[in-house]
Amino acid sequence: MTILVTGGAGYIGSHMAHMLADAGERVVVLDNLSTGFEWAMPKGVPLVVGETGDQLRVAALIAEHRVDAIIHFAASIVVPDSVRDPLGYYRNNTMNSRALLEVAVNSGVRHFIFSSTAAVYGNPEKVPVSEDATPAPMSPYGNSKLMTEMMLKDVGAAYDLNYVILRYFNVAGSDPALRTGQSTLGATHLIKVAVEAALGMRPKLDIYGTDYNTPDGTCIRDYIHVTDLANAHSAALTHLRSGGASATFNCGYGHGYSVLDVVDAVKRVSTSDLKVELAPRRPGDPAMIVADSARIRAQLGWTPRFDDLDTIVAHALAWERRLGPLREGLRTAGGRI
Repeated sequence: MTILVTGGAGYIGSHMAHMLADAGERVVVLDNLSTGFEWAMPKGVPLVVGETGDQLRVAALIAEHRVDAIIHFAASIVVPDSVRDPLGYYRNNTMNSRALLEVAVNSGVRHFIFSSTAAVYGNPEKVPVSEDATPAPMSPYGNSKLMTEMMLKDVGAAYDLNYVILRYFNVAGSDPALRTGQSTLGATHLIKVAVEAALGMRPKLDIYGTDYNTPDGTCIRDYIHVTDLANAHSAALTHLRSGGASATFNCGYGHGYSVLDVVDAVKRVSTSDLKVELAPRRPGDPAMIVADSARIRAQLGWTPRFDDLDTIVAHALAWERRLGPLREGLRTAGGRI
């Protein structure tokens, strides 16, 4: 049987595809290449270029490859963009997920792993935040993911489909073997932007808000290495295959760093300075969000390998240096290195 990875040519999805291929799994990727790249995928893994909302195409793909599990990454993910374009986010993140779920049920897919987000918590009253906290998204992005969570839970109750929802905190770093990493032009991830600024690939780093109720006034986030996140998906798949019940898990380390902490780490690891400019708060940004990760550690046996900010930054830095001379080739999504 085969695992369908939607968004498998993108940042997190390509790490997952490599990990599955390394483990000898049969994998097929569905990606529209809007932010993904064919070269980021493992050799020998078939790529179908298309949309998760194209039900006829997805049904044919599932039948052809005998798919029995779906790991669903494909989504729009930029909080400020979701505030500017909420309808686009509800279409891509919620409506397309609904279409994918319907095909999965009708095609007899048994296992479904969903890429959700800590943005469903909004600005939580208690930090670290547990999976039992009441969701209170602050952006259309968070709402669009929470809506899909709700659909998935209802579908799981009504049909023979078991699921795991993984709520990501702030994903960073790259494959230690430098096979793939965060490559999207104009990406807004803090560590990527800071590393690019340190390497002279961006003129500066903007810090959005310095008056939050945190020790240094800047936002605090729980940064998780992308390889540890991919391992969480592998653990979730093992859980479902062994008959484990549907569940929701946080994916974070349980401690946070401020924006200024990240800037200091990038300066330290890169041995370079970077220009920083202060800017107003952005809509939809909570002050502090850190995971309570006890549940995933206990129930899935998940043990992080890269829980160290300097290591995460070092891997991100190595990836940007790998990309540096090839950046022009990335201006067309799907281009090859």
